[in-house]
Amino acid sequence: MTLSGPVVPATAGPVSSSGLSEPTGSLRRSDERWGTAVKVLGVDPGLTRCGVGVVDGAPGRPLRMLGVGVVRTPAEAEIGQRLLLIEQGLEQWLDEHRPDLVAVERVFAQHNVRTVMGTAQASAVAMLCATRRGIPVTLHTPSEVKAAVTGSGRADKAQVTAMVTRLLRLDAPPKPADAADALALAICHIWRGGAADRIAAALARTAPGRPPAVRQAPTFHQESRR
Repeated sequence: MTLSGPVVPATAGPVSSSGLSEPTGSLRRSDERWGTAVKVLGVDPGLTRCGVGVVDGAPGRPLRMLGVGVVRTPAEAEIGQRLLLIEQGLEQWLDEHRPDLVAVERVFAQHNVRTVMGTAQASAVAMLCATRRGIPVTLHTPSEVKAAVTGSGRADKAQVTAMVTRLLRLDAPPKPADAADALALAICHIWRGGAADRIAAALARTAPGRPPAVRQAPTFHQESRR
């Protein structure tokens, strides 16, 4: 059985970057209040569709979408083959965009054990790919991402997608929802990552032989089922 390539091009379909402002030299300069802009790869893990989105920016500054897409695997394939396809797809994104940081959605137990197991396995692959390259990884809960992007931890997918479209100044909402969720993860990380992530990134660059630790963003409430 021949498996098709896993990555959907970021510019395919309704997602367009034509409405975005061009990058400027000042975007990467230091700022006394906000620091230096970072490039974050957001990963919304899943076996069938693993959402991927790359955002560049800093708190208090305009955000830029650099790419968005989905790594897909066929449901009829063996689990080992599917995880390998996810790894290959994520490696391709890492090669192309070379992010400073990776943000992955934190997996919570659900009633459907099979679904949560697949999500957890895809999440582990994403963390492995990043850590192998010395890229710091942080896990964010769904409610944390919703609160960061919309102001409400109980926002639905439509509200999250609408705010992502607005914040990134896109011509159309990113589709499918997994892609929009990946962008929301990256935005959340940029706004909430803070100085700790900049220090972690600097340590990773100066000590390439020492893998960075996977950080879990602090939470102050019980996570509800999404």
